[in-house]
Amino acid sequence: MSPLPLLVPVGDPAGVGPSVALTAAARLIARDRIVLLGDAGALQEVAASRGVRATRLTRAEDARTGELGLLHVAQWNASMVSSHAPSAGGGEAQLRALDEAITLVLAGSGRAVVTGPTSKEAIVSAGHAFVGQTERLAQRAGLRDDDVTMMFLGPRLRVALVTTHLALADVPSEISVPRVVRATRHLVEALLRAESLRPLRVLVAGLNPHAGEHGLFGREELDTLAPALRELAELPAVRAGEVLLEGPVPAEAAFRFASSGHAHGVVAMYHDQATIASKLLDWGSAVNVTWGLPFVRTSVDHGVAYDAARDGTADDEGMLAALEMAQRLTRVARVSGGEG
Repeated sequence: MSPLPLLVPVGDPAGVGPSVALTAAARLIARDRIVLLGDAGALQEVAASRGVRATRLTRAEDARTGELGLLHVAQWNASMVSSHAPSAGGGEAQLRALDEAITLVLAGSGRAVVTGPTSKEAIVSAGHAFVGQTERLAQRAGLRDDDVTMMFLGPRLRVALVTTHLALADVPSEISVPRVVRATRHLVEALLRAESLRPLRVLVAGLNPHAGEHGLFGREELDTLAPALRELAELPAVRAGEVLLEGPVPAEAAFRFASSGHAHGVVAMYHDQATIASKLLDWGSAVNVTWGLPFVRTSVDHGVAYDAARDGTADDEGMLAALEMAQRLTRVARVSGGEG
């Protein structure tokens, strides 16, 4: 029996999401079932112009291998699409697509959600309280923000975040033993599923320069990271020798080891500590993964790119990477189209 489909809410209609979702999915449908959520009529027109077989569906589970499935969840008007700018209508449309994908995957009609780039500004302008897709996914799944982990999995760097969207001044007080344990445990789980190499080496980065120099430059490494690492040493995968866990490691060294292949994953303490390294090392090929949900969620690691949508220069490699990572994490063979 074919696996349940991947569900792809395509993101902001005015950005690159619809284009990259369609072209990337078209490269994989020879061996997988994929459903795009948005304006089915608009997506069908684009698919036809590019010679892609696409069928409008009433149920996601009716998707077939070999052609794209399209679910209509919101109407896009021409001005919304051509504006290449955030709008309230576009915000409403992209949030409806995201919410419908979550509803379907929770109901067992899909095996993973692969999200296109969204505009927080557009969604907020439509009257919704919205911090980000990660937080929305957790909320809709009945979880707290602290129950899930944002991570970026790329060819050179796999990194999990202990804290996410916070002012830098608030980060030290928000780093706690449970949060460090959660982020590290989630990264270990994801890497054990996505990577075939054993043992995996995972580094927990320090917050302060030189990992605090034994308290000279801050005590977070002594008071929070050290006890977290003692707790993490009891993880079954660590005790079994499948994962080698080290830390706290100075962040500069941790990312250098990861970029050179001497470590398989890094646990970062705050948003930009992770994303600066990820975007420098794996721009365009890293995948944003939310771990801890009752389903797999992956996403592109770039934004709506209104300028690329306007100029017709959208690149689908990021969306392709997100779809392929969803395949790997749901144990479906990674393919890039064709036979072989």
